[in-house]
Amino acid sequence: MLLGNGIPMKMLRFFLALLIGMMPLALGAQTPDAAPEANTRQARTVLDAMGKALGGEAWLSMKNQMRQGHIAAFYQGQPNLGTTLYWEFHQWPDHDRIELTKHRDVLQMYVGRTGWEVTYRGKKELPQEIVDDYLRRRDHSIETVVKVWLKDPRTILLYEGKHIVERRLCEQVTLISPENESVTILVDAESHLPRRRVFEWRNATYKDHDSDAEEYDDYHVIDGFPTAMRITRFHNDELTRQYYIDRVEYNQTLAADFWDVDAAAGRIKKAGNRE
Repeated sequence: MLLGNGIPMKMLRFFLALLIGMMPLALGAQTPDAAPEANTRQARTVLDAMGKALGGEAWLSMKNQMRQGHIAAFYQGQPNLGTTLYWEFHQWPDHDRIELTKHRDVLQMYVGRTGWEVTYRGKKELPQEIVDDYLRRRDHSIETVVKVWLKDPRTILLYEGKHIVERRLCEQVTLISPENESVTILVDAESHLPRRRVFEWRNATYKDHDSDAEEYDDYHVIDGFPTAMRITRFHNDELTRQYYIDRVEYNQTLAADFWDVDAAAGRIKKAGNRE
C-alpha cells in the first residue's frame, strides 16, 4: 500500500518504530546526568570526614603549631649520614619559621611571600628557587585545600575510588582550583585521617611536570588533635626527606616580635657574641 506521497506504509511504520525507539535516548541526552553530582557529593563527604577527624572547628581555628624533631635527608633514595635537629613553627596562612641545629642559631623564615635565612652573620634573602619550592608546598597543603579551596564553589571535586597507601585502604579525592591547580589527597577509609597528599606543577626549565608528595604516619592525639609524628616527602616519586617528630605543641603564646626577621637576627647575633 502506498500513501499519497508515494511512501510505502511498511516503510513508514519502520521509520515510526525507529523514531519511537530512539526517543528515550534523545530524552536522556537532554536530562542532566546525576552521576557527576553524586561523585562530587562523595568527594565532599570524604573531605568533610577528614576535617572532622583532624579536629573539626578547633583545627580550622588553630592559632599556631610547633613541631620539634629530626630530619633525615636522602639522595637518590639513599640516606645521608646523620639527622638534623629542627624546630618548626607554623601560623596559617603565611608565617613559617624553621630553626636548625641544637643551638637553634640557623633560621629560615617565610613571612608572606618572602623567604629569609638568619644566622649569626645577620639576615639574607633565600634563593628564589628555595622560596618558590617552599611556597608551592604551602599553597598546596592540606590546610590550604580545606580552608580555601574547599570553600570556593568553583573548585571541582573528584572522588577517585579506593587505593592503598602503606598497606592502608584509603579513599582518593582530587580537587581542582579555579586556577586549574590540583591536589590529590588519600584519606584513611577507617580513621578518615590524611595518609598522602600529592600535587604536580610544570617545570619551567624542562617543560615537563614534577610531582611533590607527602605521606603521614604514626598518628598520636596531642591536645585533642590527631598528629602525624612521621612525615615522608617525595619528589618525582623519589624519597627526599623524612621527618621524625618528637614533640608538638598547639596554640602557643608567641612573643610579639616572633615573626620579625630583624628581631630574630639581632637575638642570634647577641647570643653568638656572648659565646
